[in-house]
Amino acid sequence: MLSEPRAGRLAAWGNALLAGLVSPDDAVLAIVGADAVHRVEGLPDESGQVGLTLALGRLRTLGVTGLRVALPAPGHPLGLSGPPEFNARALEAEEAVVCHGAAYGLVPDVYEAGPEGVQVEVVWHVLPVREAPPADVPSLGEAERELAEALREATEVLTRLDVAGSGPVAEAAIDAYRARAERGREVLAPGYPPRAVRVLELAQRVGTLIGVATESGHGGAVSSSEISARREALRPVERTARRAQVAAYNSVVEERERGVR
Repeated sequence: MLSEPRAGRLAAWGNALLAGLVSPDDAVLAIVGADAVHRVEGLPDESGQVGLTLALGRLRTLGVTGLRVALPAPGHPLGLSGPPEFNARALEAEEAVVCHGAAYGLVPDVYEAGPEGVQVEVVWHVLPVREAPPADVPSLGEAERELAEALREATEVLTRLDVAGSGPVAEAAIDAYRARAERGREVLAPGYPPRAVRVLELAQRVGTLIGVATESGHGGAVSSSEISARREALRPVERTARRAQVAAYNSVVEERERGVR
């Protein structure tokens, strides 16, 4: 999830399209990424599913001026504003997009298709949302400071417990992530401030560290108390990384609201 949520791609490139910085074709190509196809269901005055190009255009005519990301987890409705029905769908998907300017949200359903599930198809469901401030989303500055502090604290704990994920294994995974990014994935989209790109890259780096530490078993932590300490170290840093990621994706809308742009 932390590496590149589909909601993040939709919001980032949708915002670039709404601002007139990219063409519809380029935006849709970036949003779909390696998936086979994305469709949208539940748009007003549409009886069935439509393509992303039509959907983004229709959202604009409905008054949408920006797109925000929500990355909720159990007990943490990050980026959500209600109602409960939308929150429940978003929590199940672990991600959603919330429109700014019109009370709609989009939640993805992901399907594997083709032989051995080699293709991925996504259907975005349009649902009503409550027009209210999103839950627990920090500013970019707050997110950057919190993330740097959480990364230092978690690294100290993981190193003390001799967890493999805090050393060369994690660095190799992060290097592999960077190589994939350099082969064609652009971080964020045109129109985002450099600080947002920096915060998102750091959040994704932290997410990679968390993933490696989680997948590497118990490493050198041999006692139950050490294992518990490791889990406690990872839980807040994962939460902080998600908050920072949402802050980065939402920064264009937040700056527009404050009149920065």
